[in-house]
Amino acid sequence: MDGIEHRTVEVNGIKMHIAEKGKEGPVVLFLHGFPELWYSWRHQIAALGSLGYRAVAPDLRGYGDTEAPASISSYTGFHMVGDIVALIDSLGVEQVFLVAHDWGALIGWYLCMFRPERIKAYVCLSVPFVRRNPKIKTIDGRRAAYGDDYYICRFQEPGKMEAEMAEVGTAYVLKNILTTRKTGPPILPKGEFGTGFNPDTPDTLPSWLTEDDLAYYVSKFEKTGFTGGLNYYRNFNLNWELTAPWSGVKIKVPVKFITGELDIVYTTPGMKEYVHGGGFKEDVPNLEEVIVQKGVAHFNNQEAAEEISNHIYEFIKKF
Repeated sequence: MDGIEHRTVEVNGIKMHIAEKGKEGPVVLFLHGFPELWYSWRHQIAALGSLGYRAVAPDLRGYGDTEAPASISSYTGFHMVGDIVALIDSLGVEQVFLVAHDWGALIGWYLCMFRPERIKAYVCLSVPFVRRNPKIKTIDGRRAAYGDDYYICRFQEPGKMEAEMAEVGTAYVLKNILTTRKTGPPILPKGEFGTGFNPDTPDTLPSWLTEDDLAYYVSKFEKTGFTGGLNYYRNFNLNWELTAPWSGVKIKVPVKFITGELDIVYTTPGMKEYVHGGGFKEDVPNLEEVIVQKGVAHFNNQEAAEEISNHIYEFIKKF
């Protein structure tokens, strides 16, 4: 990874590993999702770090070489925002350009909700803003809509999904999730990880994910396990309770949203209507662009890496 440097910073009571490239210029901060690492942004760090920006990507709390607190309740949206605000402070800047995907995108929305003055503009991948429903807790709503085997429901019980993943092995879990092109809400096989997210898990990896790439993810998750990442999902209901004061909030930060047309989130019922039908724009008045990438699935920052880097640059250079 040419010119990418690594260090550890103390943030919010934990040690956080960050990868960075570029010493000068505005900071572009990249937040990864599940089950990923700073490494998911390797192409974008290289690209933006070469274009006069300071590209920074942490391993989020519970992932990779960043500390993983033991308690499940240490993984709320408030902890994540606390980590990232402290990281921004440690970089010595007032504001950053934010780029985030999957769970990172959810944290990105919380950042824009709680500390909008720290975010110059937000390039959001895959997960649009999720409007809080004051009448039903998040997990209860998902369970009612998609049943007990919807992946987020299956992730709830501490230790259970970890045990099911252990049966098939770390390498299979990562390959299964990263290569999935199955659309719609992920429903897992009953009582086991089994074929997981992707009944068509390929023998050979797609061109955008090399054996070396997969081996890097596997080496880190072999050490940490998946508990840190799963704990994010175990706080959905607690986040719902804690964010009651922000019910009906409008996000005022300028936003560009990019998703693959085969993305599991985008193809979940009701999502396209929200994204294109005016709801998203109502909640995020400064939503400037929505891009749907043809033939691209969930991990668009890796699958369509160059295109994503260009989209980021074209947006942030306006500010």
